[in-house]
Amino acid sequence: MAVDTDKLMDFINRFAADLGATMAAGNVVVGHRLGLYRALAQGPATAAELAERTGCDQRYLTEWLRGQAAGGYVGHDAATDTFSLSEEQAFALANPDGPVYLPGAFVLALGTLKAEEQITDAFRTGAGVGWHTHDDDVFSGCELFFRPGYVANLVDSWIPALDGVTAKLTAGARVADIGCGLGASSVLMATAFPASRIAGSDYHAGSIELARKRAADAGVSTRVTFEVASAQTFGGTGYDLVTSFDCLHDMGDPVGAARHVREALAPDGTWMIVEPAASDSVAENLNPVGRVYYSFSSFLCVPNALSQPGGYALGAQAGETAIRQVCTEAGFTRFRRVAETPFNLVFEARP
Repeated sequence: MAVDTDKLMDFINRFAADLGATMAAGNVVVGHRLGLYRALAQGPATAAELAERTGCDQRYLTEWLRGQAAGGYVGHDAATDTFSLSEEQAFALANPDGPVYLPGAFVLALGTLKAEEQITDAFRTGAGVGWHTHDDDVFSGCELFFRPGYVANLVDSWIPALDGVTAKLTAGARVADIGCGLGASSVLMATAFPASRIAGSDYHAGSIELARKRAADAGVSTRVTFEVASAQTFGGTGYDLVTSFDCLHDMGDPVGAARHVREALAPDGTWMIVEPAASDSVAENLNPVGRVYYSFSSFLCVPNALSQPGGYALGAQAGETAIRQVCTEAGFTRFRRVAETPFNLVFEARP
């Protein structure tokens, strides 16, 4: 076998970058849990000064800061041996309530990887692995990962892109938020549109318990309710708006869910479907975002779908054509893409 040395070294360098990123993920989560990024956002600091701010051990912080600097997550001034966050780094790393919060993705990733043994067995057998069987960090990390995108886009751009929906919500509408997880999207809508009533649902009881707490903490528990139910069985009819955020592709029976949504909608109601950004072409998905989603999908989305009846396993890179087909098969007659971000596509489906 003839090996091109230059090509081999290029591949090894890629491997080294990936290995460093894999181990760095744990350090990012440490920074998240201990508030290290928030403390460093207060101003440049040596390891000793950051130890004073955080109450953490200086020797551990020295190694952590150097690793963060090596990865480009913090800056380093060699003359003073101080570390700092740029405005952009602080924006993305230090505010969990902001429109971008990157550490949440690593919480989700590390929680997901704890199921490696189960997933390895599933690869051999073809069996499913249900969402509810995963580590708790999957549920909290999923909220941390997706909520910033909803904060940045849901009220200001996604809902206004729907035909006539903002006016309905402002006047007072009935909304069903299916697959709501910990309720981030439900709480955002209840906060932004106080005249409307939101009914969140998710098949995972633990997530619904936390969603109720999130709503109470946000002071919107009188405007949003939650139930443990699947997308095929959630309660209520006559909804002006049904929403599904990053969950349709996880379902074993997305067509059954879509039929139930159509039946639950008012005659002039709207279904807003938010899905991961993806092309219909596999070749066009072979990029950094596609790599993220395909990798999560093999551990979370496809296994969950295969754990449910229905015969589907769309995966996180299903693409617009596959989502349109689900809606058409369920009886929706109008379907269009209304918005997109680097991580999401937003669709409107109407009866």
